Amino acid sequence: MAVFTPVTPQQADDYLMRYPLGGLVELTPIAEGVENTNYRLVTEQGAYVLTLFEGRTDASALPFCLGLTGRLAAQGFPTPAPVADREGQVIGRLNNRAAAIVEWTPGAWKRQPTDKDQYRAGQVLALLHLDASDYEGVRENPVGPRAWADLAARCDTVAAGEDRRMLEQMQRLLPDLARPWSDPTLPRGPIHADYFPDNVLFAVNEHGATDVGGVIDFYFACIDVLAYDLAIALSAWGFDAEGRPMPSALRAFQKGYESVRPLSDAERQALPELGAAAAVRFTLTRLHDRLFHDPANLVTPKDPAPFFRRLDYWKAAEAV
Repeated sequence: MAVFTPVTPQQADDYLMRYPLGGLVELTPIAEGVENTNYRLVTEQGAYVLTLFEGRTDASALPFCLGLTGRLAAQGFPTPAPVADREGQVIGRLNNRAAAIVEWTPGAWKRQPTDKDQYRAGQVLALLHLDASDYEGVRENPVGPRAWADLAARCDTVAAGEDRRMLEQMQRLLPDLARPWSDPTLPRGPIHADYFPDNVLFAVNEHGATDVGGVIDFYFACIDVLAYDLAIALSAWGFDAEGRPMPSALRAFQKGYESVRPLSDAERQALPELGAAAAVRFTLTRLHDRLFHDPANLVTPKDPAPFFRRLDYWKAAEAV
């Protein structure tokens, strides 16, 4: 369960006094996620999500992240908007953590998305890139190329066995992984940077069809290479639980993306390198989280090995 900082009903009710949302009706921990503390918050006005931001989320970046989701929601993009308090602020403080309340998004993520779901998820990622293109906020990628060497160095102090084998292979790759970021021809802009299936909720729309009802968890959002966001998403959606590629899913997702925002030749050429970078980024963070896991936290770190296996696919694609 993703609860690092417990919140009691009384604490939540006291916090709600600053919002025009009425009193607390129900407070339920949300099991999904591994980065922040999340609760489903039901008040007299409706349902919301209460988030307390933990160590990896820099509180100074929250204006960028929440500003982006607020801007996208105002434009009609399917994402929950942050809720402002009585003083117009969307960021507060609860139990010594930065905190925010956002709208509750009905729906559920697809554990086994069809190719049709993959295609639609790709379209929505492209729409995100287009809709956010004129957002003026600035945030460097907090887990971009500059962070990878530091993560690897910390893991190096304790890694052993299979963990060390993975780490040593990634350390050999690190000097070359940042090459695409020096290419000025690759378009940049706001990216989600964590566009995984569990951050894309599907629901039945007003026409009775299942569609993307909400894209959530923008707390890694930043300004970066747009095709890197696609590479992250392909790495998240196009492989099975063991890290084996699913060619039909990979094709469907990219086809959906390019039906809205076609890639340039430079982006298409860089995609395998960016995919390898995405594989290393998520392997490193998952390895770090497992090696330095605090058993007092009610959350189970994700296994880094399946993401490490994605490297084989992306390195083979580079060679084609």
